[in-house]
Amino acid sequence: MQLLQPSLLPAAADIARHHHREPYATLVLAGAYEEAGDAGRIAACEGEILLHGPFSAHRDRISAQRTVVLDLPLPFDGRDWPARAYIADPDHIIRLAERDPVEAVVALLDGLAPATAANDGDLPDRLSKALRTSVSPRIGEWAAAHGQSREHVSRSIEKLYGVSPAAYRADCRAKRAWRMIVAGDDCLAGVAVEAGYADQAHMTRAVTKLTGMSPRRWRCAFGERTAAAAEA
Repeated sequence: MQLLQPSLLPAAADIARHHHREPYATLVLAGAYEEAGDAGRIAACEGEILLHGPFSAHRDRISAQRTVVLDLPLPFDGRDWPARAYIADPDHIIRLAERDPVEAVVALLDGLAPATAANDGDLPDRLSKALRTSVSPRIGEWAAAHGQSREHVSRSIEKLYGVSPAAYRADCRAKRAWRMIVAGDDCLAGVAVEAGYADQAHMTRAVTKLTGMSPRRWRCAFGERTAAAAEA
């Protein structure tokens, strides 16, 4: 594995919403930035860790101060990682990453302490939280229940998250379905219903679009991986 080095983020930058296929953790070594993504909107500062599962997507706003981060790879599996965490000795992780990235990741996972995940006090953040559930509401109905127009809440979430409410909901739903597919053994039709899809075909299209592979192929791939690990 390639040795890991801290990265200096561009000051006062607004980084458009983007996707990461590989899971990773970001350890904030200095400065601060705001991430608006799969777990809501999080203001991360020095000493905190943000964790991202496979196929994560987010928009970043970097503070004007010098902001340095260290990204570490996470295991590619169906775990639903906590969005935010702390670690007691970040300097130890940095030293390990300079000589043995695998050991650094193991130490990071062993030392994680969960933290409050995200800000859900503002209107667009409350909507993003609702859209992340398997029974997410209709956007127009949610807006009306909060005394707002559909157009207003749509503009609000798009301004902060860089994506429309409907697209945000679809993205989160597909990731939730993917985790259930690779981490469990329920039938795919049952997974589709639990993840909030009308039927299995709908889920198959969404997961394939997000990941590049169908649910059946993912189920087979992870089944083979589990069998190989058991034989090892």
